[in-house]
Amino acid sequence: MPVTFQDIQAAAERIAGPILETPCPASIPLSEVTGSTVYCKLEYLQRTGSFKERGARNALLLLSPQKRQRGVIAASAGNHALGVAYHAQLLRVPATVVMPRFAPLTKVVNCRRFGATVVLEGTNIAEARARADEIASERELTYINGFDDPAIIAGQGTIGLELVRQVPDLDAVLVPIGGGGLVAGVALALKHLKPGVKIIGVEPERAASFTAALKAGKPVTIDLKPTLADGLSVPKVGENAFALARERVDRTVLVGEHDLARAVLRLMELEKAVVEGAGAAPLAACLAELIPDLANRKIVLLLCGGNIDLNTLDRVIERGLASDGRLCKFTATISDRPGGLARFAGLIAEEGGSIIDITHDRAFADDDISTVSVHCVVETRDAQHIAAMRERLIREGFPLG
Repeated sequence: MPVTFQDIQAAAERIAGPILETPCPASIPLSEVTGSTVYCKLEYLQRTGSFKERGARNALLLLSPQKRQRGVIAASAGNHALGVAYHAQLLRVPATVVMPRFAPLTKVVNCRRFGATVVLEGTNIAEARARADEIASERELTYINGFDDPAIIAGQGTIGLELVRQVPDLDAVLVPIGGGGLVAGVALALKHLKPGVKIIGVEPERAASFTAALKAGKPVTIDLKPTLADGLSVPKVGENAFALARERVDRTVLVGEHDLARAVLRLMELEKAVVEGAGAAPLAACLAELIPDLANRKIVLLLCGGNIDLNTLDRVIERGLASDGRLCKFTATISDRPGGLARFAGLIAEEGGSIIDITHDRAFADDDISTVSVHCVVETRDAQHIAAMRERLIREGFPLG
């Protein structure tokens, strides 16, 4: 059943109240960094931390009384599972969620806290989906697809209605793409109300299923690689979502892992927002300078979720700092005599660097037994600072590896 603009309008009325109309404030610091006039749609402020609640509640409310009584099931690595679990609890609908075994522990715990039965199955979302289909058949449960169910797409499209009210003169919206339900719904709403608005889809390079579908002319299954934007890691975009989005998305850009990490870091520093990799993807596209034609234009970054795994946040921050030129790692050969390390460390301090970690390596140093290799991690200001520091150390007689 095709999704219409009227379906989105009806969904907005249906889910109003329990679903937050999230703010979309202007960001002065991000505008300065990107060269555009940036607004951020703060979907990570929803109760479960992502936009997925919109579609989940809409789909649950459209169920017949009999289907509500029997219950629902979903397969998800996290955010869709959380949205279904939470709103099923509010609506007193029994819910089962099947999550891959690698799903972040915090999302598993929260799904259970919301009253859902959690089944951990498979190494990826496809295997989890297969098990969910089996359980749905065995127990006569209604399966709710996280990105291709028409009710889900209509629910996600309510974001587009809000954007037109909040930023009436916007020029473009950058939307993360995973299974395609979000971009399909938002594009349908915006293109109906403001046909001139540009819809820019953003995918991780390591999970570009929408781009593959555009090339093939239809949804195709791709091989996924691990990505920081795990919420966008879907091997095949939805049929309904692709049919709606392909003619409405003006273009799609691909972002790398370093840019995703840098975007997470920038949002923490400049917006005081902890956003997951999928949610940071729109800013990553800006930081990678993939949308130069939108300079000085009014754009919205759809920050779709904030459920980043805290166990990986430290690594993300470090990777973002390294990508930003604010952490560097190098190996130097120094004298193993008294004062050698002090002189080396003193030069780094004179150049304004701060040694975070340093280790000696005598066993694998060069043939000169009076020298030793040291492996250093140094806090720096930027790439130019790193270059100046390396040049100074080499000039002062410290070979760098």
